[in-house]
Amino acid sequence: MNPIYEKLESCLRSVRERTDFRPEVALILGSGLGDYADEIAVEQTLDYTEIAGFPTSTVAGHKGRFVFGRVQGVPVVVMQGRVHYYEGYPMSDVVLPTRLMGLMGAKKLVLTNAAGGLNPDFRPGDFMLLTDHITTGVPSPLIGPNAEELGPRFPDMSEVYSLRMREIVKREATKLDIPLQEGVYVQLTGPAYETPAEVRMCRIWGGDAVGMSTACEALAARHMGMEVCGISCITNMAAGMSKQPLDHKEVQETADRVSVQFKSLITAVTANI
Repeated sequence: MNPIYEKLESCLRSVRERTDFRPEVALILGSGLGDYADEIAVEQTLDYTEIAGFPTSTVAGHKGRFVFGRVQGVPVVVMQGRVHYYEGYPMSDVVLPTRLMGLMGAKKLVLTNAAGGLNPDFRPGDFMLLTDHITTGVPSPLIGPNAEELGPRFPDMSEVYSLRMREIVKREATKLDIPLQEGVYVQLTGPAYETPAEVRMCRIWGGDAVGMSTACEALAARHMGMEVCGISCITNMAAGMSKQPLDHKEVQETADRVSVQFKSLITAVTANI
């Protein structure tokens, strides 16, 4: 058996010893959305530390637990705090939680993040619906022996972010009167914010927003057949796009400022996908 899948099976057994909850939708919460999980109809929580071999986040503001519950009746598992590649974990561990939620039963994945704006038409506080991504700057989670139990060796990535789900996000955003940008997300390693030259490179590639997560999780989810959508909160303009120096405090403040709108959108999307 593939060692990556063996580890997943071990984690799943550890989860099943504590809960038999079967989610339909998986949610991964980015900066500013962590407390959303506390506002759903919670049925059970499970700290990552209770799962043998499970990677744990070291980033301030990221709680480390799964929350099982319902959003307007829809059974969900919420990842309250994600793991990032820059924390030093191998990429297979970074996407392990995503794969584990798929094995728990989730067929749909909603990804959220805080991102830097590359598109000059964007402003801090905007939301961007992911239409595609670029992962050239990070290792693929599919490198190495393929876990045939999860998906094929050469998976198709022509529609990573489900067109069906994107249409639902746009419809619900319109109902809620929430302006919604659309664009391509670029994932780089971090933890340093990008240099102005790297930002120019990402713009030449065709990127509209840049961050340190999400795309690798989407790739792993699609590999195993999950339907995916992603929404970024543009918390700052990327380096060189403005004269403002970048810091995590600004990211957190912007994310907190628009969190009520973001939560409303996530609720509406989860209830309708």
